[in-house]
Amino acid sequence: MAVEKRLAFSIVQFLRDQTHCGALNSDEQESLEVAIQCLETTFKINSSDCHLAAPQPLTEIFLNSLLKNDQNNLVLPETSPSPEDTERAEQLKNEGNNHMKEENYSCAVECYTKAIDLDLRNAVYYCNRLALTAMNKYPEAISYFKKALVLDPENDTYKSNLKIAEQKQKEASSPMATGLGFDMASLINNPAFISMAASVMQNQQVQQLMSGMMSNAVGGPAAGVGGLSDISSLIEAGQQFAQQIQQQNPELIEQLRNHIRSRSFSGSAEEHS
Repeated sequence: MAVEKRLAFSIVQFLRDQTHCGALNSDEQESLEVAIQCLETTFKINSSDCHLAAPQPLTEIFLNSLLKNDQNNLVLPETSPSPEDTERAEQLKNEGNNHMKEENYSCAVECYTKAIDLDLRNAVYYCNRLALTAMNKYPEAISYFKKALVLDPENDTYKSNLKIAEQKQKEASSPMATGLGFDMASLINNPAFISMAASVMQNQQVQQLMSGMMSNAVGGPAAGVGGLSDISSLIEAGQQFAQQIQQQNPELIEQLRNHIRSRSFSGSAEEHS
């Protein structure tokens, strides 16, 4: 029954994602909610059963199964999609782009997946799945970028996106990679960060360091070893501050890392839309 429960949990996740994508009217959303309740009751599961979650969303598993002949190979249908399917696929792509702008990556992936289902021949739909990269799903993103290059081998944007995704995958798997970046809007509104920043600024050594650097800025650049010492001390203070944040609030650091990784790709969505 464990396998059946995990499958039911994935189906419920898929249905719940559909209710949040904004593509359904109120009656359709209500029907999905009823279906979700029925599945949860039948299989005795609920949204808190995270241990039942599959490594990939159900749509990813399904699409990968359809296209899994070879990572670099596509089996295309013998006939082209109908004009209606082509038009609908383009609409879905645009909806996905809008979700990308809003950083709603899960819904963006859903839209691009549906667009691919309607038109397997359009390379743009595969490359538009850089939403996967924004979600740190580098292997899947690499697979789709390669499929896009099969359809359009000379496209420099696709090549660039593939290289970036491959590099990100290497960085993510490297024990030396930190991926650390800072979203100032999040930081200045985080109570833990404000408390730690206040503690650091009240440190007498830091106050003396900043006072000395301000004096140097007014009176001219510090000479010789003194100037280098100030810079070295500032770097050391910054490192200590970062270590303190990591120790006291690792969740904040992880949120910042994920935010920076996603932001590095969100600006690229328009290049191939």
